[in-house]
Amino acid sequence: MRSMKYVILHAGGMADAPRQELAGATPLQAASTPNLDRITQTGELGLLMLPESSRYGSGWTGTAILGYEPKKHYQGPGPLEAVSLGVAVGEHDVVYRCTMVTLKGEPHSSSKTGNEFKKLGPQLVMDDATAGLITTAEARELIDAVNEQLGSEVIQFYPGSGHRHLMVWVNGKPRAVCMDPQSLVGRPLGDALPSGDGADMLRKLMDASLLILRGHPLNDERIEAGNKPANCLWLWGEGRAVVWPSLTERFRVSGAVVSSSDVHRGLGMMAGLGNGTDGENLAAADWRTQARRALEQLRAKDFAYIHLELPDEVVYGTEVKAKLRAIEDIDREYIGPFVEGLNALGPYRLLIVCDPGTAQDKVLPGQWFYAYYDSSQKSESPTKRRFTEADAQSSPLPQRDATKFVVRLFSKSA
Repeated sequence: MRSMKYVILHAGGMADAPRQELAGATPLQAASTPNLDRITQTGELGLLMLPESSRYGSGWTGTAILGYEPKKHYQGPGPLEAVSLGVAVGEHDVVYRCTMVTLKGEPHSSSKTGNEFKKLGPQLVMDDATAGLITTAEARELIDAVNEQLGSEVIQFYPGSGHRHLMVWVNGKPRAVCMDPQSLVGRPLGDALPSGDGADMLRKLMDASLLILRGHPLNDERIEAGNKPANCLWLWGEGRAVVWPSLTERFRVSGAVVSSSDVHRGLGMMAGLGNGTDGENLAAADWRTQARRALEQLRAKDFAYIHLELPDEVVYGTEVKAKLRAIEDIDREYIGPFVEGLNALGPYRLLIVCDPGTAQDKVLPGQWFYAYYDSSQKSESPTKRRFTEADAQSSPLPQRDATKFVVRLFSKSA
């Protein structure tokens, strides 16, 4: 008899609000998703309840769904990315997410580019929190330039991917209040700069990055090509390294994490899971390769935590139909082949978790939900419900505590 396989599939960024461009439907409602719907119709659909937070993001969701209390274990994206990237962090060091952003002069300023300013302040506006979706290769050149001038025994910058990078402050102060740049887009920086204990150091580094980056030849080339410059490093998402109890030891299973996201690879690795990408840099939209890699891991292991990340241009873009197409691509190129492969491996339990992906100030109705299917259980008569926010909201089931679902997943009974 073949052993049970366990899967958590975290669909980050699929959930959304009703959109006028889609006649009041959400992208999930408007998309054709027969494979996700089939799982929903023969399994269980409902809402997830998350521990309270001032900022709900995909990392918070992932921590909870793996069975950890986020308030205790989730320190922000920085420490998780450090684990994924293999950056050594001491017990008293503080890791910061170091995001490349585009700043510009506020509307009443004589400077539209912000190049005349030497310090951050209310005269500057957060124009783009992804620096125009800067490429990893371009960003590495800029990070190297910053580290060459600002790096020391106390401060080190490390390249990540795209606009997301890291800074480690050796024996640093973790109590500064820092803001997610995505929440600041279109706003002046006056009340958005780091504050509190340690903020002076952070502001000095951010001011210095402004001076280094605004005159870098690569940014001149980007402007000439019609792209936005990466003219500042924004420090936030800070935390110290925290040791997590092992999920694999708790439930006595072997497991791996498969994701193109540094944050979610770090989440899985902190939980004791192996890195299922083996150093391969999975492209966010290469769904078939990701599905194949996940199935390879499940042939050898009991459990896989899979995070599917919509491409940045979809998550941060304004084209709603691009998101709809991306959802349909995932359903066709990932969910379909993956479930077919799972069926060939034997009995399995599959938990699919959906969230908005980008950080939110509050849990919006219906946007954190799940579908659960146990192949060893006799299915009830298929329903007509779909894998959508509205159908999850109308489920007769009570909200499920996100931190407790993993116990059910690995339980001896259903």
